Amino acid sequence: MEFRTKIKTWTRMVEEALDHYAAEEDLPEKTLYKAMRYSLLSGGKRIRPVLSLAVCELLGGDYKRVLPYACALEMIHAYSLIHDDLPCMDNDDFRRGKPTNHKVFGEAIAVLAGDALLNKAFEVMLDDVEKDASSLELLKRKIKAMSIIAGYAGSHGMVGGQVVDLESSGREISGELLTYMHSRKTAALIKAAVISSALICGANEEDLKALEEYSEEIGVAFQIKDDILDVEGEFEKTGKAAGRDAKLEKPTFVSVYGLKKAKEMLSEVTEKALCSLDRFGEKGSFLRQLAIYISSRGE
Repeated sequence: MEFRTKIKTWTRMVEEALDHYAAEEDLPEKTLYKAMRYSLLSGGKRIRPVLSLAVCELLGGDYKRVLPYACALEMIHAYSLIHDDLPCMDNDDFRRGKPTNHKVFGEAIAVLAGDALLNKAFEVMLDDVEKDASSLELLKRKIKAMSIIAGYAGSHGMVGGQVVDLESSGREISGELLTYMHSRKTAALIKAAVISSALICGANEEDLKALEEYSEEIGVAFQIKDDILDVEGEFEKTGKAAGRDAKLEKPTFVSVYGLKKAKEMLSEVTEKALCSLDRFGEKGSFLRQLAIYISSRGE
């Protein structure tokens, strides 16, 4: 009950902040703001910002200092989904049970809405640095957090992983390349959420290492579960039609290893995530429950 209450509380906190940051403006380009809000405020589990806030609580930090970066990550995530759904990428018609952005606003506006959300993310973080740089040490930590987010979102992170994904469609790839691809395409922003929050909250080297390991494992778990849901999931629960990966001939943990082995791997990486939190004792209970939640979603 406490776990669900915290998720609801933090999700509401993030939703209110996102609504503020992405306020609709009555300007000639107002269609752009509608398109941005359509995807940014379309629901979703808000896993990444919730992770940021959970790490903040674990380390005894100030939510207000972490929230702008948590919201920025959600903006980057939303932009990536808009672009991922485009005809030139995965050509998806539905996202979270609703028509995808380009189906509502057209491809050109969808591209621009994604671009605007990416830029808005860095605007939000830079505005926060300007307003809350109460010490040189805090300023350095926030700049480092922004650097981490930029790196994990870019060519050595999410975008690079997406390129490997595109170039791997229709051909067999090794398990090593599959893991490499998803450690960037999917796990990168999850790692960014955890590590950026830990940096802002002043985590020591040992805590940072443990949290980095945790985020890597739950990032892989998230993708394995996605691949399983693409085979077994129901539209009513996932908001997406099953079988899309097979239709697009995308390599997945299921296509490479088989469904049974993929489920075993999901259990293994989830267990590793749980073990990585041992140093935090009882304080790590929420993050442990969140790892289990990620691996069991859609059930």
